Amino acid sequence: MRRGIRAYLEVLDGIEVVAEAGDGQEALDRLAAMAAHREEPDVVLLDLLMPGMDGIGVISRVAQGFPGVRVVVLTSFGETERVHAALAGGAAGYLLKSAGPDEVVAAIRAAARGEVFLDPSVARRLTRELVSPRTGLGALTDRERDVLMLLAGGRSNREIAAELVISERTARTHVSNVLRKLELSSRTQAALVAVREGLVPPQG
Repeated sequence: MRRGIRAYLEVLDGIEVVAEAGDGQEALDRLAAMAAHREEPDVVLLDLLMPGMDGIGVISRVAQGFPGVRVVVLTSFGETERVHAALAGGAAGYLLKSAGPDEVVAAIRAAARGEVFLDPSVARRLTRELVSPRTGLGALTDRERDVLMLLAGGRSNREIAAELVISERTARTHVSNVLRKLELSSRTQAALVAVREGLVPPQG
């Protein structure tokens, strides 16, 4: 997909592809090398799922180390928690991979102008949250419900990560989100909520 996007962008007026990278660390290294020659790009198009460092971590590092560079996310993940994390980290755009080429170009151009561009489906989801904020279990994403059920089983962050095939850091973030959304202060309280709400059977 990366090769196809590059080929498409290279034929457009006003857009020049100056580099590409296969993972987050390589992207940061390339940015550092370009910055040393005062040749930073205006916009970085970034996936959230990459080998090594995850996309959210890269976004934060770019925002801190290269404040003049704008990041547009292009990913398969549309969960609002990921959108919130990306925007909070400094992303200037968030697109799903189902977006058409014109939307990708529009997001890049908007970011270069200092604007924020959101995939229409993502924008609708965020708007629904603002208009009708969910509370309690209804505020949890499907993945956070999975985490809550694993918490109720006494799983550690490492075990949750292994079970859901995610990084331990991501598992820790999910656990924090579950506790925050349910207004709880401990994993034990989360386990009790899961039992009370019928997500898992009582132990023993």
